[in-house]
Amino acid sequence: MKIPSILCCASTLLALAISSAGAPPKVAHKAWTDPETALREDPDFAIQGEYVNYSTQVTVGLQIIALGEGKFDAYILEGGLPAAGWNPGMSRVPLKGNHDGSKITFTDDAGKIVVKMMENGRFSLTGNNNPGLELQRIERKSPTLNAKPPAGAVVLFDGTSVDAWENGKMENGLLLASGSTSKQQSADYTLHLEFRTPYMPTARGQQRGNSGVYHSGRWETQILDSFGLDGKDNDCGGIYSISKARLNMCLPPLAWQTYDVVFTAAKFDTDGKRTAWPRITVKLNGVLVHEDLELSKDFTTSAPINRPLDGPKGPVFLQYHNNPVVFRNIWIIPGK
Repeated sequence: MKIPSILCCASTLLALAISSAGAPPKVAHKAWTDPETALREDPDFAIQGEYVNYSTQVTVGLQIIALGEGKFDAYILEGGLPAAGWNPGMSRVPLKGNHDGSKITFTDDAGKIVVKMMENGRFSLTGNNNPGLELQRIERKSPTLNAKPPAGAVVLFDGTSVDAWENGKMENGLLLASGSTSKQQSADYTLHLEFRTPYMPTARGQQRGNSGVYHSGRWETQILDSFGLDGKDNDCGGIYSISKARLNMCLPPLAWQTYDVVFTAAKFDTDGKRTAWPRITVKLNGVLVHEDLELSKDFTTSAPINRPLDGPKGPVFLQYHNNPVVFRNIWIIPGK
C-alpha cells in the first residue's frame, strides 16, 4: 500500500531554517515539539526527511536522519521509499554526511556513491549505476490521519478534556505522554490513535522520542523516533520484546503518525484458565506491520500490568518515558 504524499519545497524549508524552540525540562537532550520553531532554530531539521526521484527509468528513495551539529546518516533505497517501491530484501545503502552551513555531501564507505545538495534544495545522486539522478523532498501522510470515530466508537481523546484518562494531562489541546491509563476497559477492540514524536537530533536509541501504547495494559506497540532505522522490536511499529515490524514505516519526527490496531483478547474457560493468547493486527501510518500476531507472553517489558493474565479486559496505557511525545484523536470500538 502506498501512502499519499504531498510535495514540499525543500528550498523554502531551508530558507526558513536558516532565517527559535525551548528545550522541555527534564529531558537530557534538546527537544523541539513544534515544526515551525524547529525550522527557525535548527537548519538540519529542514534537511532531514524523505526524498525521491521520479525518473521513468529508475526510482530511488533517500532517507536523511539528523544527528545534530550538522551530522547526518542517510540511506539510498532501491525502488523508492518504504511501502512505496522499497521493501525488505531490496538494496539499502548507508551514507554519511556533514552540513557546513552552505553545502552538504553524502558518501558511502567506499566513496563510490555521492549525494550532493543542489542550490534548489534537491539532491543529486551519482554512482551506484544511477548517474545524475535528482531527488526532491516529499512529506508523506498516513491515509488514516484525522479519521473520524464511527458510530459505536468511544472517544478517548478529542482535544477538549482528559476525563477518559487516569493521570491524563493535556496541553494546547494535545494529550501528553504522562503515563495515563484509559478508564475504558475492553476485551476485543479496534483502536485509532495519532501521535507525534519530538525532534531530538542529538539523542540516540531509546532516548529519542520514546513512549508506547500498551494494549490491555500489557503489550506495547512502541513509539520512538526510529525514522530510517532497521526497524527492530524496540523501534516504532515493533511489539516490544515480541516482534519487529514487517517494515519500518516510521515517519520523520514532528510529523503526525497513526496507529490503527485490532486487538483480540485472550480466551478463558469457565474455570478461568487461559485457553488462547491474545492476538493483534497493527497498521502504522496505514501500512500493515503485524497481522494476527499471537502475543504469547503475559506482558511485555515494563508493562503497567505485569502479572499473569486473569481475564480478557484491560485498559489502554500511554507510557511516560521522559520524552515530550504527544497524542490526539484517540478512539476505540469495543468488540471490534
